[in-house]
Amino acid sequence: MSDSVDVAVVGLGMMGSNHVRVYGNLPQARLVGLVDTDPGRREAAAALAPGVPVFDDVRTMLREAKPAAVSIVAPTREHLALALLVLDAGAHVMVEKPIAADLVEGTMLIRSAAAAERLLMVGHVERFNPAVRELKRRLDAGELGRVYQVHAQRVGPFPARIRDVGVVHDLAPHDIDVMRYLLGEEVTRVYAETERRLNTEYEDMVMGLLRFESGVVGSLDINWLTPEKIRRLRVLGEAGTYELDYIAQTLFFAPRRDDGAPLQRTRLWPPSEGALEEPLRLELAAFLDAIRQGGPSPMSGTDALAALDLASKLVESGLSGVPYAVEHPLLVETT
Repeated sequence: MSDSVDVAVVGLGMMGSNHVRVYGNLPQARLVGLVDTDPGRREAAAALAPGVPVFDDVRTMLREAKPAAVSIVAPTREHLALALLVLDAGAHVMVEKPIAADLVEGTMLIRSAAAAERLLMVGHVERFNPAVRELKRRLDAGELGRVYQVHAQRVGPFPARIRDVGVVHDLAPHDIDVMRYLLGEEVTRVYAETERRLNTEYEDMVMGLLRFESGVVGSLDINWLTPEKIRRLRVLGEAGTYELDYIAQTLFFAPRRDDGAPLQRTRLWPPSEGALEEPLRLELAAFLDAIRQGGPSPMSGTDALAALDLASKLVESGLSGVPYAVEHPLLVETT
């Protein structure tokens, strides 16, 4: 296993700059190229990563820098075309979520990566939040008993960086994927109410419902209209309620009370103060380690495609006003 992976970043906006920063501080990464068509972004990235070559063209970067892996942090509509160039150059691909603009493009990307025998990872960063990992461990251990409901709240002000998708495709895949990850089961039905209040081209608010195979109900409260940024998850079950804050990386437990006793909440995570870890750092480190170890992908394209499929059905439901049944499995041939 080699000591480091030569990596490049395509797309140097806010999230792309974070990829540059994190890679620059990971011992298993060696930044060899940065790409953006915007001169201002290239200049800012050059200051963030002194000495790393900066390009305005992906093909030139691939030819001259010869990275072994590439993070694609560009608008969703560009994911497939850029990823195909990277795969054709023989590099592994990390693409930010959603995996692609639609299911057809997402399927094509998965098949292309398999045909090229390259690793494809999709950036569902919340899976790497330590509090989410701890919650998953406890649910798998059966500590909550039967799960009844999972409620996600992901709200905040409108982000200037978003132009090509609505709030459902931008934010809902995070919580859809986390719910599937935590429960280990599929969604059978979706329903949503969506609105366009400030962003007139796409929806900027959604209240969604996901019905899982076992009967668990997942609810989504997501918008770009709230002054305060909130990222929370609640899991209700037989033994009580888990309360997770993604931003603070905290996990609390409130036991079920049938006797009218005062509410008691116990902090389960983090184990000590100051023990926070950046989820993006954990995610990119997992990507590089998977490359060095020969796979598998820590966040597969098929899981990302399932999240995109459900997000798309939420949008359709919001437009039509009717629930949608979900057929499974969502199969993607890779041979």
